[in-house]
Amino acid sequence: MTWNGTFVGRLLCLAGFSLLPAPAADTPQQTRSCWLRDLASPVPSNIYALCEQGSVWMSSDNGATWSVKETGAKGAVRAMSFLDANRALAIGDGGLVLVTSDAGKTWAETPSGTDKKLMDVAFAGNLGWVVGYNGLILHTPDGGKTWAAQKSGTTQSIESVFFLDEQYGWAIGWAGTILRTTDGGKTWIAVKTDSATWSLSSVFFRDRQNGWIVGFAGQILHSTDGGQTWKPQASPVKGWLTSVAFDKEGRGWITHDDGFLLSEDKGETWKVVKTSGRFFLAKLARVSDTVWALGQSTLLRLNSPGLEWKRIESLALDKAQSMNSVVPTPPGSER
Repeated sequence: MTWNGTFVGRLLCLAGFSLLPAPAADTPQQTRSCWLRDLASPVPSNIYALCEQGSVWMSSDNGATWSVKETGAKGAVRAMSFLDANRALAIGDGGLVLVTSDAGKTWAETPSGTDKKLMDVAFAGNLGWVVGYNGLILHTPDGGKTWAAQKSGTTQSIESVFFLDEQYGWAIGWAGTILRTTDGGKTWIAVKTDSATWSLSSVFFRDRQNGWIVGFAGQILHSTDGGQTWKPQASPVKGWLTSVAFDKEGRGWITHDDGFLLSEDKGETWKVVKTSGRFFLAKLARVSDTVWALGQSTLLRLNSPGLEWKRIESLALDKAQSMNSVVPTPPGSER
């Protein structure tokens, strides 16, 4: 049996969370519980944090203050992507696709043509791709107005998708699934490698040749030929590696439950960077000139040049409300 890294990792923490922002005029007195799932910054200082329960926390001052908007989602929301400063999509369970054209002030559901769980979304201009359970890949040529399925050639669920431009993309998922395309998804090519022994969580390419994949059991895979072949890299931890990205100085970062892995030699070697707590980190995102990391109830910001990660205290866990909040169901636990 092959374990799904998403299920195993997120099963470690089953607490419900609520977030309290610094006061804002349109922030309600009480909010739903929040399991943070994604983070985006389409323009400098504007930051959006997505809750699985359907809320979007927004800051226009680089995280100093926050307000909240409800998307109206009835099911779990798992990822979002901005096309520009005003247009964005959020995707989730039951084929859910939500769109906004006013910078997150209002959201509306649009048909996706599927009822499967959607896990990740990526855009290059107006071209977009959504991936999900049972090998699902959807493509939109018009900014999310219409969707059509692309043939993935796999029945394994796909966890993460990354497009460098309108042609070159990669998708990864359960049981070591690795897919690549050089024609915008018209054809997806399965890459078989003995190095991918467990389920995979995140993929990132620095350019068309150099890419990294991370996953369960400390897997780090590196490609220097556009994803045609992959070689394992030594990992100093054997837990679930959840996200990989590079900052503007060319340093590599990988998140895991207990903190970060850092590469200061362009992704050749990795070392442990500890944090002040266990935040169950799951996502990395570029915000202005730095990198932020997202945990289930936490946002951290990288402060250079000291390479210290500082918690965004303006978006903090409210323990009193979390005691009464609904416990979210870990993805995959129904299997």
